[in-house]
Amino acid sequence: MSSSRERILVAMSGGVDSSVAAALLQEAGHEVIGAFMRNGVPAEAGRQHRQGCCGIEDAHDARRVADALGIRFYAVDLEARFEELIEGFAESYATGRTPNPCIECNRAFKFGSLLGLAEDLGAVAVATGHYAKLESRNGRTCVARGLDHDKDQSYVLWPLTQHVLARTRLPLGGMTKAMVRAEAERFGLRVANKPESMDICFVPGGDYRAIVRARRPEAFEPGDIVDESGRILGLHNGIAGFTVGQRRGLPGGQVQPLHVLEVDPVNKRVVVGTRDALISSACTLENVVWSGCASLALGECVAGLVQIRAHHEAVAAEVSQTAEGVRIVFGAPAEAVTPGQSAVLYDENGGILLGGVIRSVQRARAPAPIQV
Repeated sequence: MSSSRERILVAMSGGVDSSVAAALLQEAGHEVIGAFMRNGVPAEAGRQHRQGCCGIEDAHDARRVADALGIRFYAVDLEARFEELIEGFAESYATGRTPNPCIECNRAFKFGSLLGLAEDLGAVAVATGHYAKLESRNGRTCVARGLDHDKDQSYVLWPLTQHVLARTRLPLGGMTKAMVRAEAERFGLRVANKPESMDICFVPGGDYRAIVRARRPEAFEPGDIVDESGRILGLHNGIAGFTVGQRRGLPGGQVQPLHVLEVDPVNKRVVVGTRDALISSACTLENVVWSGCASLALGECVAGLVQIRAHHEAVAAEVSQTAEGVRIVFGAPAEAVTPGQSAVLYDENGGILLGGVIRSVQRARAPAPIQV
């Protein structure tokens, strides 16, 4: 946190984390402005505090906190742009990929649209309540793991570029959740004991399939469930209901339980196999953002620890720049590596070196027949 007085725009969701971030920045002497992002998605009755971070009650809570702190507050209408995000979400499932919309929300809105608002208001930075730090690596700025590893949110911030990171503030990186709630009590904030939001903010019913079905009905056309050799084992009611690693909804009667290995949108097939077939040796990335290290030249490599899901334990890996793109070779078996999800490479001290979206996966073994 900067020691000099700054004008900072805080993304306020109405939750305890962003509220405490605003209060701490103000206490440190900064001029704080609050901003709430409206996505235009109506909440279902009784789900407002579990829906996400953009519900009506959340907007009221954010405004009340801003009033209590005596800061300026804006509600930003992002409904039209959220439509684009939701369309991309549905398109990913329709094309056999599994998206992470929170990552795209951070890139496009919290550190995209709000950064533009910050410029209009003369603010030098945007702050959020993420549990992550900003650190220096090799003369560059990177996001690093927060103190509270159980709450660490560095993974979802990998798309932030050097330009954006220079204008980012993360006040909670050195705090645990318990510390944040205690600070909320100290500041007298009404959201001190507010439950955490768990659902995707634009899926008010909690079922992502309803969103995809309404926008991409073709993703729910029936097709075959096949093994790795192409042998038909059963039928499915739409590829959008499956993701790599899934066990639910697959044919029974096999000696070993089946898992989804691949979703094939061209042939409307779901490819399944035993758990050992989920193990991957490598994957390639797209949309790569270089953080704690500069982009690699062709043939260059960098080693670190790679995380392939939000709650995945990072494993040793080596990343190289190849003619086909950025390639990750896992140093230990990696299970259920999923196209559409993100792979983030950390250094040994928890700083992000680079991140990208998983484009394709290389399995660790040749296909084997399923015993029935």
